[in-house]
Amino acid sequence: MADTYPLPKFHFQVEWGGAQIGFTEVSGLDRETEVIEYRHGQSPEYHKIKFPGLTKYSNITLKRGTFKSDRDFHAFWELGPNFQTIARRDITISLLDETHNPIVVWKVKKAWPVKVQSTDLKADGNEVAIETLELAHEGINVEYM
Repeated sequence: MADTYPLPKFHFQVEWGGAQIGFTEVSGLDRETEVIEYRHGQSPEYHKIKFPGLTKYSNITLKRGTFKSDRDFHAFWELGPNFQTIARRDITISLLDETHNPIVVWKVKKAWPVKVQSTDLKADGNEVAIETLELAHEGINVEYM
């Protein structure tokens, strides 16, 4: 009976650098195969044929609340691209069931920060301060448990 309804997306965890970190949002877990179009000059068909090309991955965006003594995003950024070495981390993102067991796991390979965004400030706002980290990476493996 438990397999008759779709999984809710609000119960997930992110493991990064050996620690579990809470996030409010994770996006960019997609991949796409580029299409190569080709037609040779002697083809009797008057259209191109299509072949699968390289796989392309979107950058992953992680959002979380800003905490007074936590500067992990900025520390990771400071280890980031300096044109000689790039600090890379494998990241595991798990969608969890009601008993906190992983159902779908995205294993992100060799992620590194391309953008860190601090919260916007608003004098009349009443929201939590949210910081954002955007990561480039070398691929995603998806596992279904």
